Amino acid sequence: MKLISVRRIWEQAAHNAFTDLIAFQEALFCVFREGTAHVSPDGALRILRSVDGGETWQSVALIRSEEADLRDGKLIEYQGELLLLGGGTLHDKSGIQSHLWRSADGRVWSDALKIADKGYWLWRLTEHQNTLYGVGYRPGPDGDTRLYKSDDGVRFKTWLKVFNNQGYVNETAIVFDQDSGFCLLRRDPVWGPEFVGLLGHSRAPFTDWQWQELDKRIGGPVMLMYQSRLLAVVRLYDEQVRTALVEIHPDTGVVQELLTLPSKGDTSYAGVVIDGNELWVSYYSSHELADSPLDTQNLLDESSRAAKAKTMIYFAKIQLS
Repeated sequence: MKLISVRRIWEQAAHNAFTDLIAFQEALFCVFREGTAHVSPDGALRILRSVDGGETWQSVALIRSEEADLRDGKLIEYQGELLLLGGGTLHDKSGIQSHLWRSADGRVWSDALKIADKGYWLWRLTEHQNTLYGVGYRPGPDGDTRLYKSDDGVRFKTWLKVFNNQGYVNETAIVFDQDSGFCLLRRDPVWGPEFVGLLGHSRAPFTDWQWQELDKRIGGPVMLMYQSRLLAVVRLYDEQVRTALVEIHPDTGVVQELLTLPSKGDTSYAGVVIDGNELWVSYYSSHELADSPLDTQNLLDESSRAAKAKTMIYFAKIQLS
């Protein structure tokens, strides 16, 4: 594994974060949230496009909602269209609603379609044999997760009412390999002591999942199958918080760090595209200004310190083999 290049591609908002990446119609599309802070009521989903392999990027869309703070945009190609999944924290305090937008070209987008159960955050969609699967999580001390599926990209039905409830389980990444499915599941010690990640395995029709406890806490997972290996880009919490490419070993639960991306602090939530033997990664981080020598004498005021921790969007290329 070797880091070929990394470049900053966006920094214009006060807080730029939570990315995803896809190749569609001979171009790359990167989506991320813009807002005034990590948690703020004004989140919007910005979409960038690159036609030269990530060398240059142009903004092609900005999706807002008058009803909700939008965040955690995820992109998937399905039946010839580009779909954008996003969560909305409703301004009326009534909870969480997942939304889906569709586009023929990545530039012009439909109105939002409300999908899944209100209160469940549908995190990411993965296609298998022309069916979409995704896990929604419901935060709270009695929270849980549900597995959803859709055969048309419009109607999402509950496929497994209780997917996992072993602690505060939330963010997920699913990959399929023939008739097998794997799910990387984040846990946080918020409403219970459990904090290390979980890896689930199931076979079609994906109604019975077996779970393996991992040896590390992970966040913001995205997973891929490469040469029969389970690779993921995650946030790691041991020592310095960072975004890293890891291998998940299903038999032992070991999370093996393969490569650390330039990152620190508020970071992670990657998107990935495989191009031959290269892995192209979008992610966000606050390391660049935090590592600058601006405050060697501890003289910065509060606003300057906030600027130092500013999160920005990055695009990296990794040589896999």
